[in-house]
Amino acid sequence: MTKDTIIFKYEYKKLIASLDNTISKNDIDYCKTAIYKSIERGLYQDDAYGMNPIIRLLTTANILVEEIGLRKTSIIPFILYQAISNNIISTSELEKQFGNDEVKIARGLLKISELYAKNPSIESENFTKLFITFSEDVRVVLIMLADRLLLLRSLSNHPNEELRRKIAYEASYLYAPLAHRLGLYRVKSEMEDLSLKYTNRGIYTEIASKLSDTKRDRDTYIQNFILPIKNKLSEAGLKFDIKGRTKSIHSIWNKIRKQETTFERIYDLFAIRIILESPLEKEKAECWHSYSIVTDMYQPNPKRLRDWLSIPKSNGYESLHITVMGPEGKWVEVQIRTRRMDEIAEKGLAAHWKYKGGKEERGLDEWLNNVREVLEASDASPLDVMQELRPELYDNEIFVFTPKGDLHKLPKGATLLDFAFSIHTGLGSKCVGAKVNGKNVTIKHKLSSGDQVEILTSPSQKPKQDWLNIATTSKARVKIKQSLKEAEYKEAEYGKELFQRRIKNRKIDFEEASFTKLIKKNGFKNATDFFFDLAADKIDINKMVEQLVEIDRKEKGKDTPTEARGAETFVVSEINNESSSKKEDELVIDQNLRGVDYKLAKCCNPIYGDEIFGFVASTGGIKIHRTSCANAPQMISRFGYRIVQTKWAGKSDSQYAITLHIIGNDDIGIVTNITSIISKEKKVLLRSISIDSHDGLFNGNLTISVNDTSSLDALIKKLKTVKGVKNIERGGQF
Repeated sequence: MTKDTIIFKYEYKKLIASLDNTISKNDIDYCKTAIYKSIERGLYQDDAYGMNPIIRLLTTANILVEEIGLRKTSIIPFILYQAISNNIISTSELEKQFGNDEVKIARGLLKISELYAKNPSIESENFTKLFITFSEDVRVVLIMLADRLLLLRSLSNHPNEELRRKIAYEASYLYAPLAHRLGLYRVKSEMEDLSLKYTNRGIYTEIASKLSDTKRDRDTYIQNFILPIKNKLSEAGLKFDIKGRTKSIHSIWNKIRKQETTFERIYDLFAIRIILESPLEKEKAECWHSYSIVTDMYQPNPKRLRDWLSIPKSNGYESLHITVMGPEGKWVEVQIRTRRMDEIAEKGLAAHWKYKGGKEERGLDEWLNNVREVLEASDASPLDVMQELRPELYDNEIFVFTPKGDLHKLPKGATLLDFAFSIHTGLGSKCVGAKVNGKNVTIKHKLSSGDQVEILTSPSQKPKQDWLNIATTSKARVKIKQSLKEAEYKEAEYGKELFQRRIKNRKIDFEEASFTKLIKKNGFKNATDFFFDLAADKIDINKMVEQLVEIDRKEKGKDTPTEARGAETFVVSEINNESSSKKEDELVIDQNLRGVDYKLAKCCNPIYGDEIFGFVASTGGIKIHRTSCANAPQMISRFGYRIVQTKWAGKSDSQYAITLHIIGNDDIGIVTNITSIISKEKKVLLRSISIDSHDGLFNGNLTISVNDTSSLDALIKKLKTVKGVKNIERGGQF
């Protein structure tokens, strides 16, 4: 029996057992027949990731059932959509056998499968279609999350490092934020951890090792902390589980990076979670009772109270978070929730269906509708749309009320203008101010939780360019941009009429190429911008007409046609990088692309031999960073679409400048010994040195030029042998 056969049988039996109460023998036989027919036709071959597609299908289905909580309605179309794609069965047959819901999900999966076959990068129109498909049925998103999670789990030992990183970038940029927004915190955390592991293994391994080394002390502290709480909760007659939960590696790395600190100085490496077995009608009362017991024993920090019991997050998250001063003067986060709330926190929307009879949670439904509206209505590029939408995936929320008492949830930092557009586009476009808690405020006013807001409008009001500096939500900003574009288009049409009328009156006949040259000569990117400035009297129409006549005269005066050039004669001109000594063939960017403008990032100073990646700068060109760069996680998570694969090629004949930080005892001759070693290295040049001595210690910064990492490693090894040298670190390292 082969390994694949063993895995297949295991995953199959586990899935059938999990679906035992919801799936019939006829359903199972129908699915098995479709799969066997596909196998007989040879349609199930190992995929691009080297995975057996049947095993991948069953394993993903088990993730959907056990970790996300979906049932038959979602699992059946997931198992069968490939059979539909291969014409083994039809959608009409699927609907007849199961129902309309299953067909809807299958069609969504087929669309996504087609889009992924076309490689829907963030820059492409296919990405917008992908997101629209997601927003049509949230169960399709949940299925894709399970599939991506399985891929991340399966790629640990995959030989193709570039493939691992591609999947990791995609997960950290798109799927982890989506999992967070849908309330799947466990899935989100695992995706972020695995993405960090594949994109920055050094940092991941270091934090994981330190967590392992400190586990015993941490476990002892947790036990000492929760023991008295257990006793008091039991005395109060409450039924509960209580446990400690270590924060994810990715979240620890985020704290290290944002707080510019070290692992040892992160105090909240873990949280205590109290899970109450409470009936629905007593949930809030028992949570607050537990809160009073904990805060009677340990001093709370009032600034760190988070009450998501009274008003849950828009993704359905309910919990009470407090931070208290524990033994040894350490701050400890305590999370209090019920079993129902905990299941919702772990399984997100799927748990809502379980508790609410299959209905989607309102806040998520509204968010998905907003995503769909923005994507379908906006003429912005997919990149702009994603940039607008993504901040809202992680932002904290505020709760604002209308005069009638209707509740609206907005991201923290939202303005009055955001609130107006959240109610209705027409209301936002005509907004001139509001009464907040009875006081008049401007559209710039930032709202706070609990505010009661009455919008004031004027029929003459129109969106203005500076509104984009006021609005913070994607819906408001996209609608403002739309309105400005429409106004600009109308003005441009008027400018076009003016220009055409003037040309007609002067009876000028010109070539289209001449008009294109006129636009470029005056610094315009397109005709719309040109006509808009013409209508606004920013440019002289008579001057433009004269220029057009002159350009056209020169164009028509040319009697020697330009020689046509074929692709084979086109040569990319050599691009100068930061160092004139760099050879073009030292770096290969994105699928053997050469001759690309790039610079080495100064934040981490990569040199030949380092593990690197390319980052497309907003100003054009590519910045090369080390994968261990302190800025890498933020770039990957926020701008994953701008990451390009990069590797060194050939041999290094260039010199790369880097800085070494040296700490040691301020012994006589130590500096001389260090500089002597450097001077003897053939491929190393000392460019500058600065020493700061204090209390018998010295801190030295040495700027050197080296060819590659081999030369650097050899030098560092020799420098560490110098008597008195305690530590050497390369500038830009974690």
